[in-house]
Amino acid sequence: MLSSLIRRLLPALIVAAVLSCLPGRLAADLVWSRATGWRVEGGVMSGISGSEGRKAVDTMNKARLAEERRSSGSAISSYEKVVKKYPNSVYAPEALYRIGKLRLIRRQYYDAFDAFQRLIGRYPNTKRFNEVVGIQYRIASDLLDGKRPYIWGLFPGPTGRSTAIGYFEVVLNDAPYSDYAPLCLMNIARGHQLRKETDEAIDALDRLINAYPQSLLTADAYFKLAQSHASLVDGPYYDQASTKEAVTYYEDFMILFPNDVNLSKAAKGLDDMKKMLAESKVKMADFYYFKRDNYVAAKVFYNEAITAYPDSEVAKHAKVMLAQVEAKAAGQPAPATPATPAPKKKKHFLFF
Repeated sequence: MLSSLIRRLLPALIVAAVLSCLPGRLAADLVWSRATGWRVEGGVMSGISGSEGRKAVDTMNKARLAEERRSSGSAISSYEKVVKKYPNSVYAPEALYRIGKLRLIRRQYYDAFDAFQRLIGRYPNTKRFNEVVGIQYRIASDLLDGKRPYIWGLFPGPTGRSTAIGYFEVVLNDAPYSDYAPLCLMNIARGHQLRKETDEAIDALDRLINAYPQSLLTADAYFKLAQSHASLVDGPYYDQASTKEAVTYYEDFMILFPNDVNLSKAAKGLDDMKKMLAESKVKMADFYYFKRDNYVAAKVFYNEAITAYPDSEVAKHAKVMLAQVEAKAAGQPAPATPATPAPKKKKHFLFF
């Protein structure tokens, strides 16, 4: 039984041994010259053979000659035939690559992106993977910056910022471990901010700091997260969930990146958010004190205002009000409120 198993496996073992001894790569390269046309160099699997192979080469040569004549429409049509009729050949990835480049020259950004996506989707082991991902990233960036895709390559169409956001997501999904991944998330956030979609921008920035904590963009993401949450704050009379998030991200930013150029801006933002949070507590305390005569609730909120930002002017005011509440709750006269010093009068000089 063992001997029969060995006899069945022997041909496969011999082939594997031969292939392991072969120099170079198993993949073939396509080389173009005007004199010889497209030719396959190197590799064990160099493409289709026989009449089908000749037809594929003829179509590729026809496409490249049309390309050199600057007849891009004809070239694209011929390359598409290669992709459709010979998808398993060595020519198909090259045809898709050239379609993408031609579409890009014609500023047909949507069609170019689609061609490149078909290339890396169908042939993920292509040697041009990193190059194509970079091209797709630049297409998305151009669209986000307001470049207009051309219709039929003839006249400009509407801008496509929403499409750009989707393209960044595609690049991120295709190359999550590349240098482009954190850049994509930062641009996704920027795109949503341009469209006034703050919640979606926050989501993208949050994904960045969690998925790529060592990225050079992480510091900027923390700062933008704090700013984005702060932009959602409506004032001391409203819910303070966004204020608390902004405080958290400003504090994290200042702790994690103490030498960042945005440190002073973060300190100012943190001051504003803490003041807002303290003021909201004072407003709640005032409501219970003046409108409901609920001294227990008023004391709780005045104390929370003091805790929220101890060294602020808001905290000083809360301490004064807290003393009044405690006195009134005990049935004692309220302590005198310190008089606010009158502003100094300006001196006037007479000139003769």
